[in-house]
Amino acid sequence: MRYILIGVLVILLMLIRGFENVLFYDPYLTFFENDYLYIDSPRRELAKLVLNTTLRFFLNTIISLGIIYVAFRDRNIVKFSAIIYSVAFVLLLIPFLYFVINPRQEDYYLFFNVRRFLIQPILVILLLPAFYYYKLNR
Repeated sequence: MRYILIGVLVILLMLIRGFENVLFYDPYLTFFENDYLYIDSPRRELAKLVLNTTLRFFLNTIISLGIIYVAFRDRNIVKFSAIIYSVAFVLLLIPFLYFVINPRQEDYYLFFNVRRFLIQPILVILLLPAFYYYKLNR
């Protein structure tokens, strides 16, 4: 049953990714699909972009915390993960806002990677093996 539930949660993450063009306002989706190192930053609505990026981060976070809970059944691990997600959000949103407000071609690659951590569930990929290793050594 646990594997089925984890599978359903992973499918939810895949659906967020699959329907990102429909669900979220993000002019950088098509920008980073092209040869972005040689073109100008797209026009964007700052408030709408930040709101949609935040919404996507929180949806991914809730689902990721669900995966972590189902995998380990430990509320302390989920609480610790929530703290990590909260700190990561604040620490990533600051450079994200800087890059959106001050777009420079020499910063596009760094911006691409900061944005990737905000819109994709990369943290769950890092946390699952870390907590598994922690559980093995406890």
